[in-house]
Amino acid sequence: MTEAASEKLYYKIGEVAENLNINTSVLRFWETQFETLSPCKTKTGQRLYSKRDFDQIKEIYRLLYVQKLTIAGAKSRLSIKSRSKKSIDAEPAEIIQEICHELKELRKLL
Repeated sequence: MTEAASEKLYYKIGEVAENLNINTSVLRFWETQFETLSPCKTKTGQRLYSKRDFDQIKEIYRLLYVQKLTIAGAKSRLSIKSRSKKSIDAEPAEIIQEICHELKELRKLL
């Protein structure tokens, strides 16, 4: 990617697809599968991906095409990653409360 392209705030769907060497239809499909992926749309319906969206698409691409995970596996990895990122930023009391909640849910399953 060129230096000018890395400074952009928004990327069109064609630019993202070309950068990753995938079809635009794949990106549109991923939008339906991954809730956190939500590009802005212009008045004409053109999808504009933010830098955060683009980084997430690259991560999804890596999980699906490089690590050969299924969509369900990629969703799971992304949710674990987002939970761990949240827990790093959270207060210790919040972390303990969340762990207790998860343990209670596990007990119900047993």
